[in-house]
Amino acid sequence: MNDAHLHLVVNHFPIIGTIFALGILVVGLFLKNNSVKNTAYVLFIFSAIFALISMQTGEGAEEMVEDFPGIGKAIIHEHEELAEKLAIVIYLLGGISALGIILNVKNHAKAKFISVVVVLIAVPAIYLATLVGTSGGEIRHTEIRDNYLNTNVNAQESTPRNSESESKNH
Repeated sequence: MNDAHLHLVVNHFPIIGTIFALGILVVGLFLKNNSVKNTAYVLFIFSAIFALISMQTGEGAEEMVEDFPGIGKAIIHEHEELAEKLAIVIYLLGGISALGIILNVKNHAKAKFISVVVVLIAVPAIYLATLVGTSGGEIRHTEIRDNYLNTNVNAQESTPRNSESESKNH
């Protein structure tokens, strides 16, 4: 398994894990259930671990695909910049979540405050995660790019025509 393959395997969890963790945390807050909140915190911590692995494998994945036709360094650079920002936010969520677990276990008065802080950080993290996921998908899935139709039409116009089809038109 090379870095590109490993990157593709792990890069979904920080995004999906953060979304699920936020949903679970909101339910835990609503139910006032520390076990449910701790489950969310564990998911945030796992998301941070997978974000670290994804960041570590991203460079190797970049080197493997950056010279593929239709990819370009600009689209990879945009994805990399967004991913670096998201990683910082998810690492922060993981760290605060570890603190949240400790405070919940100790029944500390600040435990609920930490839960609210995590929600307030997780909401923009999910928005950023959608940007990272979309920009990553656009690297190999040109059909989801905003300029797909223009790129596709231009590619078809520049493709040499089959002499058989040209003779039928004349």
